[in-house]
Amino acid sequence: MAAAIQSVAITGTKDRTTPKPHTVYEISITTAMRSWQMWRRYSEFDDLHDELVKTCSAPPPAELPGKHIWSLKSAFHNEELINERKAGLEKYLRTIIASKDAQWRDSAPFRQFLGVPVTKYQEAQASKEAHSSPVFSTASWIEEHNEVQALSREVKASLNRRDSLWDSGDTRSSNSANIQAKRHLADLVDRVGNLARGLQSLSEAGLSQGELQRRTDMVTKLQDECEQLGKIVAIARNPNRQPRAPTSADSMAGNRDDRSALLGGSSSRPIARIFGAPQKAPQETEETRPLDDRGLLQLQKQKMVDQDAQLDQLSAILQRQAHIGMAISTEIDEQNKILDDMTEDVDRVTGKIKKGNKLLGQLSS
Repeated sequence: MAAAIQSVAITGTKDRTTPKPHTVYEISITTAMRSWQMWRRYSEFDDLHDELVKTCSAPPPAELPGKHIWSLKSAFHNEELINERKAGLEKYLRTIIASKDAQWRDSAPFRQFLGVPVTKYQEAQASKEAHSSPVFSTASWIEEHNEVQALSREVKASLNRRDSLWDSGDTRSSNSANIQAKRHLADLVDRVGNLARGLQSLSEAGLSQGELQRRTDMVTKLQDECEQLGKIVAIARNPNRQPRAPTSADSMAGNRDDRSALLGGSSSRPIARIFGAPQKAPQETEETRPLDDRGLLQLQKQKMVDQDAQLDQLSAILQRQAHIGMAISTEIDEQNKILDDMTEDVDRVTGKIKKGNKLLGQLSS
């Protein structure tokens, strides 16, 4: 579901002269995560109203400010009419958002009208319901992969929190963290499956073999992580064992065991892979060699923070590109309207010329 709108207001107006003189209204929308503005003219509100009636099979709980025949030609630069419409249009939007019946505000036409952002995973889920398989573009697939990686980190954080809470004696919170990890893991498995199925569609759409192999390896790595996390989630703490404070001997033994496992200790059997070459065991680096378990955990947290910051920067770049694309699309629409008006003018002048030639022919005869 799209982000919940907290407030909406019409904060300004602007006069535009192309393709024909008209007034556009600045709509300011605020959600819990962000705020943005959209520019819409009155005719677009009118089209939205018609779409809502068609989509929801019922009129919205508010009416648009009416059209005045006497003011159609004088609406441009008519401050009184503009202010009247501004108040009426704002009331129209707020009534829909505040309505107890969510069918109008949750409809696709209304969300698109306000430019409410929808994540690529939500788009893929909607496509999955309609076509039984998710649909990704090459760019949206990468974006979804990044979101899935972030979700994988959330699962790991929940499991670490589960174990820490258990060792501290807070069994109730530990169980809650374990339940949360299971829920996130179920979502993770589902979304990794969507990525794998999305690759099939991209392959059919002409994705290069090299890029397909690279993304296949990325999915394989995520599938391995899902399997490992599934095993960790399944190995819940023994509920009959009373938590106790670890002794120094336990700490030293635990450090050796954990470090051995981290640096590639052997397991009873290798993790099964669906496809792709097997991965090498993790190797000690100059950065990790001088660190103990606590230092390794802190380093991992810092790496995750750095990765999140990079993802935020990438998200900002993608948003700017999306805004540029929307501006280009708007400009193209305006140019098309200008061309349509020119075509109508040419047709009208051509008709007059033909009529004049006909009259000249009658006069000459």
